[in-house]
Amino acid sequence: DHDSGVNAVIDKGIIDAENLFITGGSAGGIAAAYAIGLTDRFNAAAVAKPVVNWISKTLTADSYIGQIYHQFPGMPWEHLEHYWQRSPLSLVGNMTTPAMLITGEEDYRTPISESEQFYQALKLKGVDTVMVRVPGSPHGIAGRPSRLIAKVDNILAWFERYRTDLNGSSND
Repeated sequence: DHDSGVNAVIDKGIIDAENLFITGGSAGGIAAAYAIGLTDRFNAAAVAKPVVNWISKTLTADSYIGQIYHQFPGMPWEHLEHYWQRSPLSLVGNMTTPAMLITGEEDYRTPISESEQFYQALKLKGVDTVMVRVPGSPHGIAGRPSRLIAKVDNILAWFERYRTDLNGSSND
């Protein structure tokens, strides 16, 4: 789980416990979104191309067959609760961590509608959030050097905004 790994590197003095950030893309985006629903220990999150609602993802993405037959017991309409319990969107009520969402507008693996749902839910909850839409980009956002640089720049700027300095003050 996320917390035990984070605790282990804090205990070894490898990372600063006052400046914890989480990021991930695709499956890592799902994990990052889920993590900020389980804990508020991260200063900020950068969630790239996530699945936040397995019901809608299964019904809109190009990889739905894999989910239906390998990850779930059957069709979404037959197992709504099963799909929903595994969806980070179900945890928005617990979320307070500022989140940047990044998704390509031409992503059919994790459709931009997933990030749009997450963005709207976080805004409704009052969580500081921004959404970066990458025009013309498929699932491989960083497939072009210019998009890779823009992605990294956006994430670093977002994290810097929530970094705590040595005096315990936030940059926000």
